[in-house]
Amino acid sequence: MAEERLSRRQRKRKKKTEIVGREFRYRGKTLEELREMRLEELIELLPARARRTLKRGLTRVQYKLLKDVEKAKEGEVVKTHCRNMIILPSFVGKTIGVHNGKEFVPVTIQPEMIGHYLGEFALTRKRVKHSGPGVGATRSSKYMPLK
Repeated sequence: MAEERLSRRQRKRKKKTEIVGREFRYRGKTLEELREMRLEELIELLPARARRTLKRGLTRVQYKLLKDVEKAKEGEVVKTHCRNMIILPSFVGKTIGVHNGKEFVPVTIQPEMIGHYLGEFALTRKRVKHSGPGVGATRSSKYMPLK
C-alpha cells in the first residue's frame, strides 16, 4: 500500500542504495566491485549531476584530494576546503575534515554516501537560536513581561 503511494522517481531513488542482508549494494554492485571499476565505468552508475561533473574531469584541487585520500593511513584525517568533490568508492572508511567556513568538520565516509558531495555533510549554517525579543537594542527593550 505504501509502495503504491510513492512516485516512480521516489521508487527509483529508494532502490539506488540497498543493504541486502548485511551486504551493501549500490545500483546492484557490491562495494568491492565498485572499488575495482575504472572511473569511466563508475560514472555511468552515478546520478546525472555527479556524472556530468566527473565527465568534465577533476579540477587540480579535486585531483589532489583524491590522491591524498588514497594515501591516507587508517584513522588519519585529511583536511580539505574542496566541498564540491563527489564521494567515490575509494573514500569509504576514511575520515575527511571538510571546511564549513569556520572549522574542519570530520566526516567519516560510509558506503551510503557514494555519489553525494562532501559539502552535503558539513553544514555551513547553524540553527537559529533566538533569545529574548530585542535584547540590547534599546533601553525600553530591557523590559520583558513575566507571562
